[in-house]
Parts: sequence; C-alpha cells; structure tokens
Amino acid sequence: MENSSWNWRTSSTCDNSSSSTTTTTVKRHKHCHHQNDDPDLLIPGLPDHIAQLCLSSINPSLLFKVCHSWRRLIYSPSFPPFFSLYAILSPPKSHHSHSIQFHNFDPISNTWKILPPPPQNPPLHHILLHHPSFLSRNLSVQSISVSDNLILLAATTHNLTPALSHPLIFNPSQGWSVGPALTNPRRWCALGTSDSVVYVASGIGSHFSVDVAKSIEKWDPITDPTWEKKTDMKDGRFSREAVDAVGWRGKLYMVNVKGDAAKEGVVYDVEEDTWKEMPEGMLLGFRGPVAAMEEEEMYVVDEAKGILSRYNSEDDVWEKIFESQRLKGAEQMVAKQGRICVVSTAGISVVDVVTVPPKISVAELPEGFEAVAVHVLPRMPVTE
Repeated sequence: MENSSWNWRTSSTCDNSSSSTTTTTVKRHKHCHHQNDDPDLLIPGLPDHIAQLCLSSINPSLLFKVCHSWRRLIYSPSFPPFFSLYAILSPPKSHHSHSIQFHNFDPISNTWKILPPPPQNPPLHHILLHHPSFLSRNLSVQSISVSDNLILLAATTHNLTPALSHPLIFNPSQGWSVGPALTNPRRWCALGTSDSVVYVASGIGSHFSVDVAKSIEKWDPITDPTWEKKTDMKDGRFSREAVDAVGWRGKLYMVNVKGDAAKEGVVYDVEEDTWKEMPEGMLLGFRGPVAAMEEEEMYVVDEAKGILSRYNSEDDVWEKIFESQRLKGAEQMVAKQGRICVVSTAGISVVDVVTVPPKISVAELPEGFEAVAVHVLPRMPVTE
C-alpha cells in the first residue's frame, strides 16, 4: 500500500547479537500538544479536506505526538492506514480459555488490543495447542495473510482431528467472515499464497488418506466461491507436520519437515500446475521458518543459530545478513515492507532489513501470553 508505513519507535538496548548489528526495543513517547486556536480544525485556516491531504504525507508516528485531533485523524477510515501486527496468542495457563486469542499491536501507540471474537462456528475453544501424546511439540495453528486479510485455515482439536471445516477470515475494516468449505479439512498441511491466491497441500484429515496427503487445492479469496483441485503431488510424504508453502516468483516452495532434520523439497509452479524438484542449495538452507518479501526476496531464519539469511538464486546459496540471540528457536515468520517479523521462543521480533546494518525491534507481548503466529495488515480504523 503506497501510503502505508512502518513506525517502530525504538531506543538502544543490549543484546547478544553480532557486533555489526543494532538491537532496539519499542518505547513509549511522551505526549506533545499542538497549539491550535480552533480545536475543530486540523490546521487553522485550511478546510479539513485540504488539511488532511497535507497531513497524509507525514509519518503517522509524528502526527500522533502533536495533538489529539491529529491522533484521531490517523485512525480514521479516511486516512491512509499504516501497517500493524496481528498476532495469534496463547493465553496464560490461568486464563479461562486454553485455546488461542487474536490481538493487534499498534506500533504508533505501542499498545495491544484484543480483536473482536470470531464466529462461533467452528468453535475456537476446541483448538488444541498441546496434547499428552505429543509432549515434545506444539500442535500447529496454521494461518496466512493475503490481500489485507488474516486467514486461519488449519488446526487440531482435542481428539486430534482437523479443527476447521471452513477458513476463518479477519479483515481490519470489515471484521470476521467465513470462507468456502474445504473439500478436505486437514491439519499438518502445507499452506501458502502466490499472487493473492491461497494454496493448501497435503496434510491429514480425520484419519490418514493417501488421496488427501497427495492433494493440493487453491482458492482466490477475492473472486472464487469454492476451492479448486489441482494436480496431485507424486507422494504423500509432506503430511508429517505443518509447513509453509512459500510463494516466490510464481512458484510455491515447501519441505516436508522443519529444522535440521534430513528433508525433501518440492516446488509447485502455479501457472503450469506442475511439480518440480527444489534447487539443492535452497533445500540445504531450509533450517527454520522461511518467508518471501512481496514474493521477490526469500529469507530464512536458522532456528538453531538465530541467523537470518537471504537467498541468492543466481548462485543457489543463502547469504547471512543478520544474527541475534532473539531469533534462536524461530517458529514462524512473515516479510513485509522491508521488515522480517519473527515468532521465536523469545517472543516477537521485527528486523528492519532495509537499514544497513539491519536493526531489530521487540514487540513486548501482553503479560503471560505466548506468540503462536504473527501477520502484518493495515491498522484497524477507530470510529467514534
């Protein structure tokens, strides 16, 4: 979005990062007051519609500090929205809900707000994050952001069956809605997007099925009322755990297991509807979560070492660009507008890869909560 901007207000802190990088953490600004003779006017002497045109070119974080009328303006539906974080959080164990919650982090005001509750069908309290049979791992909740929507598509119930028969969709301006029924509700699948179209591949239904494990379907949230089946994978070996299908330059890239384990990689060409082998050098670098910036630059975080790398397609190698202790244990990431947002055991971190050297910011979570996933969407409008 042309007029959207990131606004992470930061100050220096200490971190066990490589010496060539800078680490920062989000801090609150003190309020400033704008001396305005007429509090009903945005700018004295100018009609409000002209004043808004002038103010829309200014960084919202600066407008927020000046006066209450400008602060209200940046959250109004008519003002170009800035980006903010939308997170799926796991509440404290003492909380009455043991499932998940949806929260929005506003980088301008440095505040978290809980989102309106989603539809009750399917009921989210049935979604399970931990199970006695899987003590060493979390049960994945799979979500994706596409066309300014957050889409929740796969999760697991208490009896280890797929939790969602339909995608749950959140739009910052329109709220919650429900997408078309999945042909085969599934969990432990590959989920991704290419050119604003959602793809789901492989996975397990209520029980293991070779047909489901080999299948791939697509859905365009803007134009398509149903899911469309595409050409099957050659086998069902990509149903072992939840993975990302990373959309990059017209193709989807996925591996069958996470981390340092030996793995297989495959590439789906969305135009040709064909499957291909993943380049060897790319496959070697899939050692943690992977994301593509506007589907042009691909990044990976090595979950064991906390190293952020960028893929060089010409040489088929991954090039290190940043290292931080906060990125160790990385579980999920997204890339947007020059920022890499990472969920790790340390919480949510945002790496600015445009600056040289890169800088890292911390979005402190609400007390007691843990991050499951993070996405980047326009901020929600505030109506009075």
